[in-house]
Amino acid sequence: MNVRRRSNATSSTTKNFHVKPERGGHQLDQQQGGEFSNDFTSDKRIWAFCLVFRALNSLLVQTYFNPDEHWQALEVAHRIVFGYGHLTWEWKKGIRSYLHPLMFALLYKTMAFIQCDTPWLMMKAPRLMQSLISSVGDVYLYKLSSLIFDGQLFSHLSNWFMFFCIPRTLSNSLETVLSVMGLYYWISFLGAPKYATFTSRRLALFLSALACAVRPTSAVIWLYVGFLDLFGMQKKLKFLVLEVLPIGSFAAVFTCILDYWMYGTWTFVPLNFLKFNFLSSGGDYYGTHAWHWYFTQGFPAMVFTFLPYSLYGIYYSKEWRLSGLIAWVLGIYSLLGHKEFRFVLPVLPIALIFSGYTLAAFSRHKHPKRKRSLGMRCPSRMQMSILFLIATNVPMALYMSLVHQRGTEDVMHYLSKEARDGKVNSILFLMPCHSTPYYSALHYNVTMHFLDCTPSDVRGTLDESDQFMANPVDFTSEMFKHDSLPSHIVVFDSEEIMLRDILSSRSFREEKRFFHSHFKVDRDLQGSVIVYALS
Repeated sequence: MNVRRRSNATSSTTKNFHVKPERGGHQLDQQQGGEFSNDFTSDKRIWAFCLVFRALNSLLVQTYFNPDEHWQALEVAHRIVFGYGHLTWEWKKGIRSYLHPLMFALLYKTMAFIQCDTPWLMMKAPRLMQSLISSVGDVYLYKLSSLIFDGQLFSHLSNWFMFFCIPRTLSNSLETVLSVMGLYYWISFLGAPKYATFTSRRLALFLSALACAVRPTSAVIWLYVGFLDLFGMQKKLKFLVLEVLPIGSFAAVFTCILDYWMYGTWTFVPLNFLKFNFLSSGGDYYGTHAWHWYFTQGFPAMVFTFLPYSLYGIYYSKEWRLSGLIAWVLGIYSLLGHKEFRFVLPVLPIALIFSGYTLAAFSRHKHPKRKRSLGMRCPSRMQMSILFLIATNVPMALYMSLVHQRGTEDVMHYLSKEARDGKVNSILFLMPCHSTPYYSALHYNVTMHFLDCTPSDVRGTLDESDQFMANPVDFTSEMFKHDSLPSHIVVFDSEEIMLRDILSSRSFREEKRFFHSHFKVDRDLQGSVIVYALS
């Protein structure tokens, strides 16, 4: 992807690609928004800082965001290692690869081997592992921004959504790291062949193939990157036959063999994923949004108060092909009915690079003269911007990470301790499906049941979760007639109000109540999570 760097520094030019030659280690520019100290003069020191930052970040994230963090990664890994855990319908249809869960399976296996699989560590260790991966992505984002502009990390590290999402064990988090690394190697080869060999391009292709193996939709990014530069190549066929085809084939064969080993039958996940999500619009079962949602609501909410700085940077830097990647990804995902914030996470760091460009431009302006009347210097535009961005993003990041929707995480930690004390025999979750973590958090083999929401082949058919939400009292009464009573029931307060009489009539009493949320998200306000126990 040809990108043009606009800086006063000396640059090396190839194919209209202007980059700054590497200097014995990247340096954090104090004029950038972060204002890091001069001690960070090498990649290793930058990585050490990012590692500590992301580790603390992962420990501060104590809330529930998306079911896939638990159900499509940790729950699967827990089943592989400990022999119990629930596999959702996606694993029966073969639209998920085992590549991502096996990372955490290795972690769980190590924890079990050294006998440190305590309830607290079982909940924290995976996010700490993801923080290690994310810190590598932070370093490569700095390296990428150094190739195009001047290296900066302030925007990336202080953005509320990146803080909130990147330490989570979502496949999107890993996809984002791999995408940033791949873009760095791709651009470093195209823009600075004096400092990078063909190895850089092959590394970029390998990382892109790995990202596509983790999430097939990552192909959206690499189709844009690849096709734009393919037209400018002199030896297109050689590139496709000797580099793209072997590396892509290796990744495809490796993941197929891996999934064959885990599924027990040949399963080509990318094809199954494509059929379900694109050809049959299966994702629409979980809700749809207006076509413009990513442009008008989703992505602006993620970028948040960095948005005007990113737009300023896009316009004045004239890096249209890099900013075009953001527009391309948002545009392609807008064609799908089902939309989520995390789907476009890989292009959020790119938008934040442009924000860093703006802050750097502000820092190069001269400071205002002293006020004659007060005898003091006015704060610069950069300083005011830094204060504004911190004041808006830090509270948001902390609130979303520590407060909003934490009840479903807290209740599993509580039930885990109760199970180990022999007080729990079985648990029924009377709440929308996948509202809480599961065995990967409980880490105790007791009977649990949640309301199923497997998509039906017949349109209009209500699943268990929808039936319960439509009429909680009748659904629960019918369930109690046919099923044995559990020792514990977990329910949101929005439904608990309607179920109090039927629960008390069956000798259930309220045992524990956990705060969950101050405001509603998709449904009525789910302010608390309540645990009922059988008397």
